[in-house]
Amino acid sequence: MTKKDIKTSKTLRNTPLEEESPIVSEIQTINSVKKKKLSFKQALKNAKLIIQFGKPYHNYLYIALFAILIQTFFELLVPIYTGRAIDCIVSAGEVDFALMGQNLIWVSVCILINVIFTWVANYFTNVYCFKSSEHMRKLIFEKFNKVPLKFLDGNAHGDLLSRMINDVDLLTDGFLEGISSVTNGVVTIIATLVFMFVLNIPLALVVLVLTPISLIIAAYIAKKSYKLFTQQAKNEGDLNGYLEELISGDKLVMAFNYQKTALENFEKINKNYYKVAEKAEFYSNLSNPATRFINGFVYIMVAFVGSFLAITSGGISVGLISSFLSYANSFGKPFNELSSEFTELQAALASCERIFMILDAKDEPMDNNLPDLASTDGNVSIRNVDFSYNTKQNLIQNFNLEVKPGEKIAIVGPTGCGKTTLINLLMRFYDVNSGAILIDETDITQVTRRSLRNKYGMVLQETWIFSGTIRENIAYGKPNATDEEIKEAAIKAGADDFINKLTYGYATKITEDGGNLSAGQKQLLCIARVMLLKPPMLILDEATSNIDTRTELKIQDAFNTLMKNRTSFIVAHRLSTIKNADKILVMNKGNVIEQGTHMELLEKKGFYYHLYNSQFAKI
Repeated sequence: MTKKDIKTSKTLRNTPLEEESPIVSEIQTINSVKKKKLSFKQALKNAKLIIQFGKPYHNYLYIALFAILIQTFFELLVPIYTGRAIDCIVSAGEVDFALMGQNLIWVSVCILINVIFTWVANYFTNVYCFKSSEHMRKLIFEKFNKVPLKFLDGNAHGDLLSRMINDVDLLTDGFLEGISSVTNGVVTIIATLVFMFVLNIPLALVVLVLTPISLIIAAYIAKKSYKLFTQQAKNEGDLNGYLEELISGDKLVMAFNYQKTALENFEKINKNYYKVAEKAEFYSNLSNPATRFINGFVYIMVAFVGSFLAITSGGISVGLISSFLSYANSFGKPFNELSSEFTELQAALASCERIFMILDAKDEPMDNNLPDLASTDGNVSIRNVDFSYNTKQNLIQNFNLEVKPGEKIAIVGPTGCGKTTLINLLMRFYDVNSGAILIDETDITQVTRRSLRNKYGMVLQETWIFSGTIRENIAYGKPNATDEEIKEAAIKAGADDFINKLTYGYATKITEDGGNLSAGQKQLLCIARVMLLKPPMLILDEATSNIDTRTELKIQDAFNTLMKNRTSFIVAHRLSTIKNADKILVMNKGNVIEQGTHMELLEKKGFYYHLYNSQFAKI
């Protein structure tokens, strides 16, 4: 049976890692332990569960299986009528052409019916496989939207992509397509045995005793190659992950002349993949020639025993021997086909584990039973908050902050001090380990995340632009926005000028990740998104870092208008942009070490004073 699944080339857009967020390795450790403990039987059990994902499409499978039964039955009738036609030839001049013609007509009818139902079986198997793989990918994609951010941060994005695309393909090829192959093989084996025992018991026993040897050989080889295919799947994920990193960071690779080192690293990973894949393919492919050798031996023995019985007892005709030789091939054929499928079967077993690593991941706790956060005045309280990305490294400890409605809170400090982490906690991308964050005296863990995030407008340092028009990118948070609203938001963000200079204006298509726009232009579009939403609270995480000074002055005016009477949190490295903040929080090692207005902090001549002056020191 030919390969049926189409290899998709669509890619997921990865969520960038937070500024201070370390790579969370606990998940990878747990998964590596899980892989070691999973046995061959457990992998088969997982595969049965995977098949259940195709349950909505099992009607297609049932039609395919029924067609296989009909096809197999008529396929096995052909040797009987062929043998009878041969027996019509007694000797020279003694041929019963009438009876031979009838048998040949029946042979033609059986072949025609076999062809028709073979096509039906293949067609509906294709449909079942296509729809099942589509459904599995949908489930995995939905899972990506349900798991906490910690899961995505803790796994290589390229490897997750490989699991969703390559591993689903391998699983479909190895198991879902294998259902029809196994069914066809089992039906052929059973039906052939029945036909053979009806025709002649001694010859049937010869086939029955010798053929299972190929099964023993195939099972032994499968056990040996299973571990290799598990390692192959892992190495393939490593390879995809490294490629994704290099392609997404191609400019930096060239800027730092890293091409040679990158190539050396790639060759090392690729070589490891090649070695494991070569061994896995070699061992798995041993089963096919081994079983073919056994089947050839069975064929010879049937011919020998049949000829001996025909000569000694005369109870077997030449036509019957011919039929038995065909049945010997038919009986051995399923073993050959199944052994040739062992390569995909082993790869599918390994892919099954990798897919379930995603599907078994814990979802972010559901909050559908919680009330939505109603309209807010923007009063934010952070009380005794402790948080760390992992238990081995403390980050934020006993953090307290009171923010009044409409205040502009600037957060400054050295890299890794916890600025972006604080933003993650406010948005509930991560939950605090202890303590509480309240909005208008309502604990944010007691309202839905969706309603909480709707109250914030967020502009990050890392721009995210998707393939689509300028208009679609600005209206990302409000798809039903009118053209007038979109244009107004672009004007306030300072993006209207460069948009109008584009060939198609707001209808201009943007390539993936905004490749045909400058970094500053992409940031302006992200700012326009927030301008369009007009949220009650704002989070600006280095929102103007990629914009030139002249444009930044315009954006600051727009931000000042937008932030009027709105609670705003501003993460900034460029301290000149936060002089007008109502309160500046100076963070270091997860703690607020100073707070006050710009002038108050300068007068203290403490940490902020030295940090500020370091940016304006004379050379």
